[in-house]
Amino acid sequence: MPIKSKAQRRKFAELLVEGKITPETFEEWNRGAGSKELPERLHPERKPKRKAVKKTAKKTARKKTAKKKVAPKKPAAKKKTARTRA
Repeated sequence: MPIKSKAQRRKFAELLVEGKITPETFEEWNRGAGSKELPERLHPERKPKRKAVKKTAKKTARKKTAKKKVAPKKPAAKKKTARTRA
């Protein structure tokens, strides 16, 4: 079975250096790939898809997460009223 990517070739070379595979095995796999240009990775990582969010859900989500800390209100000062004498 041939090597299918540059990353796989590097991994097999690493295993060869560590002594986990024989040089014959490495040559067999490498020979199968030939001299063709290999991709860096066979299956590149995909970016996660964005989920569609309804506008109403966005607004409520924002309200829940965007709570501001409000300082406690000071008691209102009493207004002075003019007293009339009877």
